[in-house]
Amino acid sequence: MYVNNRWLILAIVTSALFLIVIDMTVLYTALPRLIKELNGTAAEKLWIINVYPLVVAGLLPGAGMLSDRLGHRRLFMTGLPLFALASWCAAFSPSAGLLIASRVFLAVAAAMMMPATLAIVRQVFTDERERALAIGIWAAIASGAAALGPVLGGLLLEYFWWGSVFLINVPVVMIVFPLAWWCIPHIAGDRRRPFDLIGSLQIMIGLVGVVYALKELSHVNGSPLDICLSASLGILFLTLFVRRQRRAAVPMIDFSLFRNGYFSSGVAIAIISMIALTGVELVLTQRLQLVLGLSPLTAALTLMPLPVASVLAAPLAGMLIPRYGERFIILAGFTLSASGIISLLMLFNSALVWQMVALFVAGVGLGATFTAASTAIMLNTPEDRAGMVAAIEDVSWELGGVLGVTLLGGMMTAVYSYGLVLPQGLVSGVEAYDSIDEALRIAAGMTAEPAAELVGLAHGAFDRAFLAVTGSAAALLVLTLLVLQRVLRPQTPLTGP
Repeated sequence: MYVNNRWLILAIVTSALFLIVIDMTVLYTALPRLIKELNGTAAEKLWIINVYPLVVAGLLPGAGMLSDRLGHRRLFMTGLPLFALASWCAAFSPSAGLLIASRVFLAVAAAMMMPATLAIVRQVFTDERERALAIGIWAAIASGAAALGPVLGGLLLEYFWWGSVFLINVPVVMIVFPLAWWCIPHIAGDRRRPFDLIGSLQIMIGLVGVVYALKELSHVNGSPLDICLSASLGILFLTLFVRRQRRAAVPMIDFSLFRNGYFSSGVAIAIISMIALTGVELVLTQRLQLVLGLSPLTAALTLMPLPVASVLAAPLAGMLIPRYGERFIILAGFTLSASGIISLLMLFNSALVWQMVALFVAGVGLGATFTAASTAIMLNTPEDRAGMVAAIEDVSWELGGVLGVTLLGGMMTAVYSYGLVLPQGLVSGVEAYDSIDEALRIAAGMTAEPAAELVGLAHGAFDRAFLAVTGSAAALLVLTLLVLQRVLRPQTPLTGP
């Protein structure tokens, strides 16, 4: 029966995927208002964004192994109601600390579902061309949701309070859950596959340690001791994780898979694409509201071409891959993505319509790239490792999101902080240097002339931060394009067992 319902099953699992991915970026537009209402700090601001993808990335390898062991349907069905409950908790969090805790809960539920979404697609689509198209649609939802997050956040904030960006998950889960119960097939897992709790803890601690060190590097008053200790701890636990997996009879992550050039390139492409996407979206949504003074709704509409283009391009790329191959789609996608972001960099002071055109071009490239990366990862690995492979791909997306916020978001904070030069006596304390939000909050309590001076200097510093982040994202894409032209040889098989 599930073969006849395969397109409905695809709609079900991609609906859940949409919720999982959109929660990575939906807060970008909501951040200025959320931080103001919860009285959050600049550090809490980044952790509210980052704790969700970070915890998801840390749990996904173990969740992929558990999905292969228990069956993909069982883990998916367990995660759905937990996701709705965690969304409810996040929506009504009374403080930044409790919101961060709710985001951790949300991440646990998301990690349970995410590997199963792609593994189920692989199970129910047996025809190679249909499977390529289905993976393209899956990638379209993933990339479109990541790009659509700030847009949806802006639309909701125009009419509702900030908690609405989480509360919308609840009715969707209520619709999806009974359909999933009826349609998704019962396919038994492999009980011989163990669950590696120690390995899950090792990769979680390792990722948190490294990310925390990177965050501290972006702060003007970051502690060198904290940076060294957290970086050392992170590297130690990641090293222990790799050694444990290499020795395990049934590893959580089989590193031998990375010997396949297309598989390893697909993972790298997913990470790099998400770094560029999340970094640019984060800095652009902040600039549109805090520098240009746009409302959340107007900022959201300005970003709309990015997700629209991505959603349109991803399934089209899925249909073109069997004909032109993954290499062509990947290189063309990266070329368009880099062109769009370079255009955005050059047009940042131009009319918004031209910036929207640049975002559309970047969105087309990212949508095509996401599909090609997913295809390269999923179709160059054995069928019996679908959960593990899906988890590796999902880790790539989530880790890319984490690194985008950490590295490029950290660069945004650092360039702003170090580039803000205030006259002696204009403000007391160092809060204005932490973020543009703080500077604008301080200016709101000052008299007209010094307030205007502070706002002007803060805007100039943030514009420099915007140029640094956007330029770095463009450079990263161009460099990756040059490397991939050499790594992805035309004679390499497009797909393999």
